[in-house]
Amino acid sequence: MSGLYTEVRGRGPALALLHGGGLNLRVWDGLAAALCERFRIIAVDLPGHGRSEWLPERSSLAAQAEQVHQAVSVVSGTYSLLGWSLGGQIALQLAAAGPGAGAAAIDRLVLIAATPRLSAAPDWIHGTPPERLAQQAAGLRTDYRRTVGDFLELQVRGSAGGEAALGQLRAALFAHGEARPEALARGLELLRDSDLRPLLGAVAQPALVIAGQYDRVTLPAASRALAEALADARYVEIRRAAHAPFLSHLPQVSALLTPFLGERT
Repeated sequence: MSGLYTEVRGRGPALALLHGGGLNLRVWDGLAAALCERFRIIAVDLPGHGRSEWLPERSSLAAQAEQVHQAVSVVSGTYSLLGWSLGGQIALQLAAAGPGAGAAAIDRLVLIAATPRLSAAPDWIHGTPPERLAQQAAGLRTDYRRTVGDFLELQVRGSAGGEAALGQLRAALFAHGEARPEALARGLELLRDSDLRPLLGAVAQPALVIAGQYDRVTLPAASRALAEALADARYVEIRRAAHAPFLSHLPQVSALLTPFLGERT
């Protein structure tokens, strides 16, 4: 058993939705409502988020990806996978896995505000300075709520409709359940330490990579580089959007997803 909480609505080809760190499946309510007449939406609370249990012994990126596949495959044997931010890294991990780990079940891949590596390095100029990630980790230990609140604000900064998007993020967080502090801290560790670039060559699924022009969490250049490294990917940048374009620019994102997900390979 995966131990992950899921909600299913709609009918048609299956689409699993993976949220970002610190949030939960409520962030997808608007997008799910827009797509559920065409697709069977499977929204997932990631491990330790919302109503999903946290298992420290299954906290690696690969182990969390396997938990996601176990939860989704109960609903549908094949599915498309949409990952946002941390959910994008889990989606990449799963898409690159061997057939026994669930990669063969994935039809198409959508990555929103995703990067193969969050932390900057000499050979990766599109990342966040490691010292900033260290400050966030320290903030989680000393002032958890303020650090989470600041991170939510950062996700919408510079976006058209940013205040409304921030309200939706806050509502999702408090209506459905906050992430467990240990899960959020582990997620930050994974984002700081993970480098998925060596795995990208194994991702064979058609992919749609969406970025926000003013994203301050995942730089658009990182998402563009990700798309260029994948075998079959299209990159789209949403003007005047930040880290959560599916909230601030829902009609545009929905219009991109519907034809892409409706194509059959």
